[in-house]
Amino acid sequence: MIQRMIDFAMFRIPTYRAVEADASALGQAMLVVVIVAIASGVTGLGVEDEGVSGLIGGVIAGLVGWAVWAWITYFVGTTIFNTSQTHADWGQLARTTGFAQSPGVLRVFGFIPVIGWLIALVATIWQFAAMVVAVREALDYTSTWRAVGVVLIGFIIALAVVFIVLLVFAFIVALLFGAAD
Repeated sequence: MIQRMIDFAMFRIPTYRAVEADASALGQAMLVVVIVAIASGVTGLGVEDEGVSGLIGGVIAGLVGWAVWAWITYFVGTTIFNTSQTHADWGQLARTTGFAQSPGVLRVFGFIPVIGWLIALVATIWQFAAMVVAVREALDYTSTWRAVGVVLIGFIIALAVVFIVLLVFAFIVALLFGAAD
C-alpha cells in the first residue's frame, strides 16, 4: 500500500491503472483517506477546542467526503463528460480518488511555524493534480482537460452539498438548543 501511495504521488500511471482494476484495493484506498485525515488533524491536537474528538471528527468527515466526492465524480464523469471510451463504476473512482489523496500526508508538517501553511498548500495542489490523473485514468479519458472539468465540477457540487448539510445541521442544533431557552 505504501508503494502505491508513493506511485500515486509520483504520477506513475501503471499504478493508477492497477488500483482502478484491483477491486480488493477499496480497503487500502479507505485507509489512505484515514491516514491523510489523521495527518491533517495532527496539527489540531494541540488546540484546546479540537483535541482527539476533532481528529476523530476529521477522519469521519474525510471518509464521508471521499465517498461522496467519488460518487459525484463518477456521476459527472459518466454522464455530463461521458465519452465513447468511458467505462467505470463507483468502485474504480473510489479506489483511485482515495489513493490520489496520498500527497496529503505532508499536512502532518502543518504545525511548523511560518512554513506549515505553505506545506499544506503544496499538498493540496498536489492532491488536486493526483485527483485529475485518477479521474482521467478511472474514466478512461484521453483528455486531461476533461478530467480537470470533472474534478472542478465535482468539487463545486461537493462544496454545495457540504454547505447545505451544514445549514441543515445548524438549523437542527438551533431548534434543539433554542427550544431549551
